[in-house]
Parts: sequence; structure tokens; C-alpha cells
Amino acid sequence: MFRMMMLLLLPLWLMAAWHLEPGHRPRSAIDRLHFKSVRDMKTIPQNPAYYARQLKPIPRSRQLSYDREYNRIYFSPWESGYRIKEPKEELLWVIPFARKKKIYNARKRLIPPRVIEGWIRNAQMEKLGTVGARAISVRHTDLRALPTRTPAYRDPWKNTEGFPFDYFQNSELHPDVPLYLSHYSRDGRWAFVQAAHANGWVPAKDIALVNDRFVRAFKTGRYFVTTRDNLWLKNGKKRITLVKLSTIFPMDRSGRWLLAASRGPGGRALLQRITPPSRKLADLKPLRFTPRNVAKVARQLYGEPYGWGGKMMTRDCSATTRDFLGVFGIFLKRNSAKQAKAGRALKIRGLPKARKKAVILAKAKPFRSLLYVPGHITLYLGRYRNEPVIMHTYWGIRLKDWSKYPLCRTIITTTEPGRELPDIREKSKLINTLQQIITF
Repeated sequence: MFRMMMLLLLPLWLMAAWHLEPGHRPRSAIDRLHFKSVRDMKTIPQNPAYYARQLKPIPRSRQLSYDREYNRIYFSPWESGYRIKEPKEELLWVIPFARKKKIYNARKRLIPPRVIEGWIRNAQMEKLGTVGARAISVRHTDLRALPTRTPAYRDPWKNTEGFPFDYFQNSELHPDVPLYLSHYSRDGRWAFVQAAHANGWVPAKDIALVNDRFVRAFKTGRYFVTTRDNLWLKNGKKRITLVKLSTIFPMDRSGRWLLAASRGPGGRALLQRITPPSRKLADLKPLRFTPRNVAKVARQLYGEPYGWGGKMMTRDCSATTRDFLGVFGIFLKRNSAKQAKAGRALKIRGLPKARKKAVILAKAKPFRSLLYVPGHITLYLGRYRNEPVIMHTYWGIRLKDWSKYPLCRTIITTTEPGRELPDIREKSKLINTLQQIITF
């Protein structure tokens, strides 16, 4: 009791000012992926600014309405009486998957059932919701399907089921993300959390507990959002965490500082002051939806290597669309299937190729429409020589032998990337599989 009282009396603020500065994502095995190219990447403009000239701005009143809804959803894990709403089978999918499927680790070795059962026991999912605390992420971290860093690959010898397709990688968390803490693992090293966009296991050291006082200080109503990718948050020369595009930092009520959470004694959240960065790095959220701004933000994403679920601080297709639109105040969930339920949807499934392209050109809006096929989602940029053009984080093109021609990064293409390949599988061409236009 005395210890708890002392924690309540600890200061909420730490006075040393942190700062943001440009940097680079740490290099990893993802940077060694074998990238290939297709003709589109050489014959159509690869600068998003070319397509930004076709932009029709979102009315500011509508953009602010989107942003208010974004903030409501973003902070919802801190609401009184909050509970995880996902169906139980969605939360527990990994248990039958891990028990029934052969899965391999990073060394291409089969993971023994006794190891898997150990992870499942450690997760103790029967205790879902028993802690029910509010928390916040204090650094960039992964959301895992089980409380382990060990990756899970279905077939490490195939380029569609091996690295980087780690089935235990649910998603990732930026720093400063509001969380609902469901419960801890049996060993206490992991916490099962729900963020507004996704849920999963995070190392307990990567989050901190918040109270009413912290929430009042943090929810200021004015927020900055990073508009440049791969910044470093630093205390002097010490790196605190990598900061990706679309990370949100509150502006304090004085207007002099940005705020970040750190982990203090007893795992309690403390507020750190951040010196406001150059507007080249971060700006007031939502960033105005203008040709200049959409081109600037899209350029930050172009060329980044493909990382399933944000593995190794990269992005997959839905992370790219989520981070792009998030800067402009439009909230998206973690995966492509859930993103397809946002915005205003127009079905294009089953249309002949030429008709489908015509509908996309007529109905999709540059930089504010998504094109969806189950398992993949893209950002519509506009037209080039009467062809619809998209930016997407694309693993590869399906070939006739069912392998993939690996592109493995964020690229700008038509809706028929790789059409020149002699062994492309016609039915699997992106244009033939696209089912929906989602517009904001």
C-alpha cells in the first residue's frame, strides 16, 4: 500500500526536453530481399507529384470531421468500461493454427509441439480482460500473435510462405499509442493489448500504465503528426525510439512543447517534453489535403521494402495505406479486409477488364481512393495515358507455376503490373482480381 501511495505522488512530468531528428530505419534481413522490377516502373512516372496535379482537395470541413472521428477511435481504448470487441475466435485463431500446421523458425527448423504448447500456456488467454487497465506504448514495437519473438513460417523454402511472412506478426505500434491492457503472460514479460487498429502481444517493457491524470494531460485536443518517415526520438545523443510516418504527438496546452510517454517507476507512464520539430518533419494534424502535401507524404513511402505486419520496422500493403491516410486525419484498421469496410465502397468485382478500368478512372479519386482485392489493398494515384495508376506495397506477381515474381517493396504501377511477363497467370492479374473502390 505504501509503495502504491508513493507511486501516486511521483511527478507526472520529467523536465528534460527530447527532440526529433531525421534518420534511417535500422537495416535488417528485409533489406537483403531479392527485388525485381517490371516495365511499369520504367515507363510511367514514379514521382507521386506527377499525379498530385490531378487531385481534388477534400473540403476542409469534411477533413476535420474525419479527423474528429479518427481521434475518437484512436483514444477509445482509454474509455471507461472499454472491452475488446473482436469475436473470441478472431482473438484465438493462432492457437488452432499453431497446433495443426507445421511451422518453422528463422533457421528453417520445425518448431516442436512442446515449444508451441509452452507459448500457448504462457499466453493464458482464459484470463482475457482480467487486468483491464489503460496503457500507452513508449516505443516502436511489434504486436505478436503469441508472446514470443520467434517467427512462424509455413514453408521457408517458398517465396510466398517463408521470410518475411511471419504468421505470428499481427502488426506494429508507433510510440504514444493509447492501449487497453487485457492481461499479462504467465511469466509477466508480455502484455496482451488492444490498440484502436489492432491487438496482440507486446513486451511489457514497451508499454506503461496510465491514470486519469495522465490521460487529462495527454488528450490536449491539438496533435502533431509526423510527415517524414524514419525519424529518431532522442534525449541528447541517446536514441529513444524510431518514429515512423503518421506517429501522433500531443501539443501541450501551453503550445510550447510536444509530448511523449516514457516508462517510469513501477511501469507507470510519465510525460516527456519534446522540442517542436521543423514543419518539414511534423505538422498539425490533420495535414491539409493539398497536391504538395500528398506528394510529399507519398514520396516518404515510395521504395520501402515489404514487411509483413510491419516486420522489422517496414510496412505491408495495409500499413502503407493506413499511414498515408492517417496523416490527413483518416483512420484505418490494420488489415486490408477491415480497410475495405471503411469509406464509401463501390463494387467492381466481375466487370470485364476494360470496363473495370473505365469505372476506376471515372469514380476513383486520386490519393483518396483505395482499390481492394482480398489480401491486398492499393492507393489510387490517378491516370497516365488513360490507364489507372496505383501506389502499393506489393510482394509480387503470381506466375503460372503459382510462385511469385518478387517486387517486395512500395512501387507505382498500372493495375496490370508485369503484364509483359510471358509466364504471368492471367486470372491472377491485379486488374482481374480487384473487387472494390473505397473512397473518402
